[in-house]
Amino acid sequence: MKKDEKDPKDQVENQTEEKSTEETNEEKTSFSTESESATDELAELKDKYLRLYSDFENFRKRTAKEKIELIQTASEDLIKDLLPAIDDYERALANAPEGEISEGIQLIFSKIQSTLQTKGLKELEAKGETFNADFHDCITQFPAPNESDKGKVIEVIEKGYTLHEKVIRFAKVVVGN
Repeated sequence: MKKDEKDPKDQVENQTEEKSTEETNEEKTSFSTESESATDELAELKDKYLRLYSDFENFRKRTAKEKIELIQTASEDLIKDLLPAIDDYERALANAPEGEISEGIQLIFSKIQSTLQTKGLKELEAKGETFNADFHDCITQFPAPNESDKGKVIEVIEKGYTLHEKVIRFAKVVVGN
């Protein structure tokens, strides 16, 4: 055989090697494409997982906070219903002649007040304070006796109360103008 002429057997082997090389290149390309898509999908799933996890954590924290608030203000309705009776007692005490209300009744009332205070009830200070619509309900306005009393509470008609820093009854007041 001549040097220029190749053996048919060698030609077949060369063609096979070329096809094999092409197939390997195609496999590498398809493998890298599959690998990239798998990586993208993994990143997407990780992102979804993190978002779901953070949503659940936020839900858990919000639920715990609401539960604590509910426990703190569970007695709010009962305390609101007791406030008119407390007001009546205070008016009776203020208008009763000396010695009319016994010391025992006053002790009972002070125990009720201290119990309510331990449950979070606080009286709003209003007289002499600057009018604040977040805490006060203006019933009427009177001319201020002096310039420094303008915009301030002159008289308290009905006391206001907070329960754990939440206003449960606004103070009904008279404001100087």
